[in-house]
Amino acid sequence: MARVAVSLLLLPLAAAADVSSVAQKTADYAVNKYEAAMTDTLAELVQFETVAREDLPLEKNPEFSGFKRTLCGKAKALGLECEDHGYVIIVAMGQGEEKVGIVTHGDVQPANPAKWKKSPFELDRTSEPGKLIARGSEDDKGPIATALYAMKAIKDKGVPMKRRVELIVYMAEESDWEPLKVFLKDYDMPAYNITIDAQYPVVTAEKGWSEVRATFAGSVVADKNRPYLRDFHGGYFRSQVPDEAHASIANPTPELEKAIRARAATHPRVKFEFAEKDGALAITARGVATHSSEPEHGINAIAFLADVLGDYDWPANAAGATVRYINDLIGTGILAEQFGDIAYRDDFMGPMTGALTMVKADDKGLTSYLNLRRPTGKTAELLDKQIHSTIDRWQKETGIQMADVDVSLGEPYRADDAPHVEPLLEVFRHFTGIEDAGPVAIGGSTNAKLLPNAVSFGPSMPDKAYTGHSEHEFITVDQLRLNLKMYTAMMIEIANL
Repeated sequence: MARVAVSLLLLPLAAAADVSSVAQKTADYAVNKYEAAMTDTLAELVQFETVAREDLPLEKNPEFSGFKRTLCGKAKALGLECEDHGYVIIVAMGQGEEKVGIVTHGDVQPANPAKWKKSPFELDRTSEPGKLIARGSEDDKGPIATALYAMKAIKDKGVPMKRRVELIVYMAEESDWEPLKVFLKDYDMPAYNITIDAQYPVVTAEKGWSEVRATFAGSVVADKNRPYLRDFHGGYFRSQVPDEAHASIANPTPELEKAIRARAATHPRVKFEFAEKDGALAITARGVATHSSEPEHGINAIAFLADVLGDYDWPANAAGATVRYINDLIGTGILAEQFGDIAYRDDFMGPMTGALTMVKADDKGLTSYLNLRRPTGKTAELLDKQIHSTIDRWQKETGIQMADVDVSLGEPYRADDAPHVEPLLEVFRHFTGIEDAGPVAIGGSTNAKLLPNAVSFGPSMPDKAYTGHSEHEFITVDQLRLNLKMYTAMMIEIANL
């Protein structure tokens, strides 16, 4: 992810760029009047476990129904319009013929309750003073609450607005974009669109979300008396660098265990646990979870567990073949340098990154998921050819055959010439004092790709690790306050361009 260096969140404004006086005054009013209410609303929104379920469609899921009902109820109580279109909620204000779209989402990724001090679906305001901890606090229920009270403050003050502002809350951003595509076909598209699902200052480029799924089949080994991998799995979902992975070794010898422990000791950032279980040696690796668009902020438990198993020639059942594949073609790096010729970088968007996100059993065998974030600079056709060529060569060299391989290559997105980039930068510069702030690129993938003239504006500062998709998601009190100021000013400035 391309990043810029910034200093403290709240700097003196004397030398900062200017926004209109009405934007400044309304932003100050929003914080003074509604900061506490905004935080309370965030607490109401995060209590709903709006996680997509394969066994229960959204329209029958009470968590989604409750979230939508609460959101619309809150919006109407604040004097805003609210319409429920199934997968899309529209909260709106103003009557202009043209529109500004503020794009966000109400669904969240799964969370493992065992890894949180309190329930991930309860706003934890006390465990770590200054932090508001919950699934969705940063991605993306915090921004929703912020946008609601920015709109309320503008309405209170009767600020003249040339354009209608519509907050577009999509309910399946983390799982399925097709319903949004269907909705947008008949939607009167805003002239200016701003997603609040990324980072500051202004995101004008997003890498393409891509994936290589490699499946190995077979549980039988030729010699059941020698050591072999009975099991290898890890990860939680497909856009998270995993913080936990597991392996089970049948027939371990003292020499093999000693060698594995010695190699594990070379990775002090990873915690390895060894135990005897059902006559096998069970190994657990614990790393640090993070959003897979920013693998540099995590410690990939799957990759490092495969690495400590890499000095032994494992029989090529599904687990053994998977470990061999990971060590040969992926490794513990994050730039896909080992995967043949696919590594490259773009001068603005930065390098392609790669992160193993899951290894799990399915009906085909044992499948590993390599999440790639690709910038501009190589065509999908070339990358697809290079990926398959590398896999074919590896299969010939090792004599190990994959049961299945599936490659998905999403397109990078750029909006370098969006007309509201500079006004958004002015808002950011004004409220942070960072006068040299400019457009940035991210590894993440937002719904900006589906709308015209769409760029991203927050909620995360560019010098901070994004906590969404991690098992310690939070937004700071200071950041939520700053976002309320900037979102209030942003709506006023862009609606009056």
